[in-house]
Amino acid sequence: MERNQLHRQVANMRKSLFDQGFLDEQFIQLEELQDDANPNFVEEVVTLYYRDSTRLILNIEQALEKSPLDFTKLDSLMHQFKGSSSSIGAKKVKLECTQFKEYCKAANGEGCKRTFQQVKKEYGTLKKKIEVYFQVDGRRWLGGVAISGGIALRQWRRINIRRDGTGKGASSRSGVDWTGGIEVVRI
Repeated sequence: MERNQLHRQVANMRKSLFDQGFLDEQFIQLEELQDDANPNFVEEVVTLYYRDSTRLILNIEQALEKSPLDFTKLDSLMHQFKGSSSSIGAKKVKLECTQFKEYCKAANGEGCKRTFQQVKKEYGTLKKKIEVYFQVDGRRWLGGVAISGGIALRQWRRINIRRDGTGKGASSRSGVDWTGGIEVVRI
């Protein structure tokens, strides 16, 4: 895969995250804060978001299992989660959080439970998409071979670029992930 082709792939992936409504302008603002002194700033912020938000999701799940539901507590927990999501520009997640908070104000437990499932779905979908984006975007070129870089990629040992994008000719080893024609072997 040529360098220009990889740059186009990264640009198209980024554009699709915005076009599909997964990210908003807050993500652009995070990117603007990234510089040579902190080249992995956006990845670090997003990684922290996913690490910290796991606790909030668990707390919301536990609060939704109680009877009667404490809508004030649920609203407060979702307010925290919405704020965290807003800070990275997670547009669809934020919109679902807003809907959840409306159901809390209306004391609609079923609406809260149904919307929370959608919150988790959007959260998980964004996580997968943004991980792939960072994996592809994090490549640094050295002698025509891509090497990994950035927090999200520290776990990767070797990357083999397949020109045809099919992975044909690759040995079938366990622990191999395929992403857009890139073979990634886990340590």
